[in-house]
Amino acid sequence: MSKIGRRPIIIPEGVTVEVHGQEIEVKGPKGQTGLRFPSEISLTKMENGIIVKRISNSKSSKALQGLYRNLINNMVIGVSQGFRKQLAISGLGFRVALSQGEGGKQKLVLSVGFSHPVEVEAPEGIAFSVAKNIITIEGIDKQLVGEVAAKIKSLKKPEPYKGKGIRYVDETIRRKPGKAVVKTSGAA
Repeated sequence: MSKIGRRPIIIPEGVTVEVHGQEIEVKGPKGQTGLRFPSEISLTKMENGIIVKRISNSKSSKALQGLYRNLINNMVIGVSQGFRKQLAISGLGFRVALSQGEGGKQKLVLSVGFSHPVEVEAPEGIAFSVAKNIITIEGIDKQLVGEVAAKIKSLKKPEPYKGKGIRYVDETIRRKPGKAVVKTSGAA
């Protein structure tokens, strides 16, 4: 049996889970989300949790059991607590500002060494906040939060000599030494 897949998913207070056939819907204080799961997996709802079971005993269904257990667990965590990634911008003249885009959507305006400012619009379900040189990305979908953070980071990856660029707050950049000054001998 899958070690991850056999662990029950605990449902916190304030979160409701509904299973309709091969679909699950999770509602909580931060929002609601849904997922369609394959027929090789079945869900058993208990009073304060859910158990993900596999129907067949094949290797692929064992992997799917662990995958969908974690996806459903992330949905429960997302609607109750939410997910957050923080990015730090470092470099002389590098700035970030928050503005409203078309349709009232949030938009980041980044000045990161290009001849023009780069604009990143927040997708549905994502919220940006900016404090000095820290960008915070929040949402209920773990994959979408990580994807948006990776997209913003890829605009200006940190370089190894001065560390300029966009990086995760808890990430350390491996720095390289610059050009070494060659010592000249006194006899020439």
